[in-house]
Amino acid sequence: MTRTVLVTGGAGGIGRAIATAFAKTGDDVVIADIDDVQDAAGSLGVRGVTMDITDDTSIGQALDQVGPVDVLVNNAGLLSVHGRLLELPASDMRQILHTNVYGTFLMIQQVARRMVGQGQPGVIVNLSSIGGRQPTPGMGGYESSKAAVDALTRWAAIELAEHGIRVNAVAPGPVLTPTLAAGMPEGSAARQAWVSRIPLRQLASVEDVAAAVMFLASGNAAHVTGTSLPVDGGQLLT
Repeated sequence: MTRTVLVTGGAGGIGRAIATAFAKTGDDVVIADIDDVQDAAGSLGVRGVTMDITDDTSIGQALDQVGPVDVLVNNAGLLSVHGRLLELPASDMRQILHTNVYGTFLMIQQVARRMVGQGQPGVIVNLSSIGGRQPTPGMGGYESSKAAVDALTRWAAIELAEHGIRVNAVAPGPVLTPTLAAGMPEGSAARQAWVSRIPLRQLASVEDVAAAVMFLASGNAAHVTGTSLPVDGGQLLT
């Protein structure tokens, strides 16, 4: 059966890989992003919709265009703002939480309301991070937001189970996105520092993350809800 799969932040990086993986199975994929979404959608051969995940009205209008959603992948988030505890501006911390926590909450709430209203079971997969469980100096704002995403995942899972809606998260370690590759080229000291923390001695690919999302959205995970699945090459073991 063809499912409608909505991937937020789907225009690039991990979101693009997730959208590609679902599209290959024949699902009706819709990518949502705050801008430049139609070009990305066209190149992937999927539908695109403009959406600001931190704006209730924007989400509602976008969901009206999309129609009933069977699978929601909450991939959109803010990763680029960092700073140590004593130096991070309060306004930056507010922005991180507003996007990564409040935005994820709004997406879960709006999509789940529609699923419940239509008497429709469904699946929600959030993008978290192992940083929510393993701190890295200078990244605590982002990591705190992802710990909150894990808590949101459990909250939604326990309350939506009676409606047949499963809610899980995928928690990657460092992922070799185009942005990371540009900032930490092969052979650089910065990349080697990250790789040295990973028992499998390699960064995750975007396809590794997409595969975990696909699993949690599939019937093979029919009895899995409320979990946050690490995709980290064993980094949490160290």
